[in-house]
Amino acid sequence: MQSNATISSENVNHASSNDTSFFGHPKGLAYLAFTEMWERFSYYGMTALLVLYMVQELLLSGHIENVAGMAVLRGTLESAFGALSTQALASMVLGLYGGLVYLTPIIGGWLSDRWFGAKRMVLIGVFLMTAGHAAMVFEQSFLVALLLLILGSGALKGNIAAQVGQLYAPNEESKRSRGFTIFSTFINVGALTGPLVCGLLAQVYGWHYGFGVAGLLMLVACTVYLKGAKYLPDERPKGLEKTIYPPLSAKERVTILLILPIFLVNVLGHAVYFQSINVGLIWISEHVHLDTFMGAVPTPWFSSVDPLAGIIAAPILVILWRAQSLRGTEPSDLGKIGIAMVFMASAMLVFSIGAHLAGDSKTSILWPVIAYIFSGVGFLWYWPTTLAFVSRRAPKSINAMMLGIIYLSLFFASFISGYIATFYESLGPTMFFLINAALPFVAGLFILLFGGKLTRAFDANKQE
Repeated sequence: MQSNATISSENVNHASSNDTSFFGHPKGLAYLAFTEMWERFSYYGMTALLVLYMVQELLLSGHIENVAGMAVLRGTLESAFGALSTQALASMVLGLYGGLVYLTPIIGGWLSDRWFGAKRMVLIGVFLMTAGHAAMVFEQSFLVALLLLILGSGALKGNIAAQVGQLYAPNEESKRSRGFTIFSTFINVGALTGPLVCGLLAQVYGWHYGFGVAGLLMLVACTVYLKGAKYLPDERPKGLEKTIYPPLSAKERVTILLILPIFLVNVLGHAVYFQSINVGLIWISEHVHLDTFMGAVPTPWFSSVDPLAGIIAAPILVILWRAQSLRGTEPSDLGKIGIAMVFMASAMLVFSIGAHLAGDSKTSILWPVIAYIFSGVGFLWYWPTTLAFVSRRAPKSINAMMLGIIYLSLFFASFISGYIATFYESLGPTMFFLINAALPFVAGLFILLFGGKLTRAFDANKQE
């Protein structure tokens, strides 16, 4: 038997589904999308600076000594992986940070499902991330800042995505998928503008101005979320009341096992995707001609090409998928994910070609631009599709936690990406990017061979 809190949550969901005032979607989607847009502005704006800041300033002599806890962290990493150069240490720190950002949502989802509700957890996340961005302004509190950002992301990520899925009725599968695509488009808007603004401020005024403006935009995210709270699902009306769910059924446990291959595909795809904000930016700063007739292009700006490609491609894909749906030819969710892996492999191949042409010198700005376009379009094909797929298939009693588990795949991906990045200097850019291209190729091959069987298994195990 479900508790009163659960019944109340379902009532909100049905009400939201009947309100289609936001481009044919529930109004709550607008507030969730705008909240996530400003949060992503802060996150991507800061992240676009992070590895360059470490390589070009923070981890150099005269600065690294000021960072509280850095000597302990470096010693721990080197005891496990051997001596690390400045670039290797920066890449590992970025990989660990990015990974932990995606590890903590499983805890945030569990707390939401069982105790606090999504609304409270999202607000806690916003406040923690605001404090983290503020701490980033000072060298001494650099690692403290990363810790606050990690905890804040854990409270926010899985829960805000779960709320998007809860806006739709169970039978609105195609509409839910399009809703997540709209949601991801707003993510791309934030990811586009964050590196542009923060990167320009960092180049003109210094790193800490770029970090500072990222913190200010977290306050905007908080304001938007509070304003739209009445349109959002999954509130706990009686304070910190724990929801009691029955034990998972046999079919629900099988569903969880069937989601695991999707988890592994995401690990391979995102391990490559994360190189664009890691070694990709380092290679660009050293081997790409950045001077133009309008002046030098800030390296962090390349992080905006990826989301810009996604923004342009999103309406095209929505129209394409809707037309294919009417004809009965729309690719399955797993088919879309397989297509995405082709794009991700292509992005790394373009990086490899550009690196080969550059050699020890510099190459055209077009090569990284093309690579980021492939990466952005590939992301749009598989990430919102994955979120919609898991939101629809996961058992209701652990829905937010299962989305947190999908974010957990990004923990492994980021850590693997950071570890692979430690071989960049020894392999050389051309071979490094070529090896990275093989990862999504393997993932795409898996989908090609087993995607149909996996879909049929899900259908056979579908809950009545």
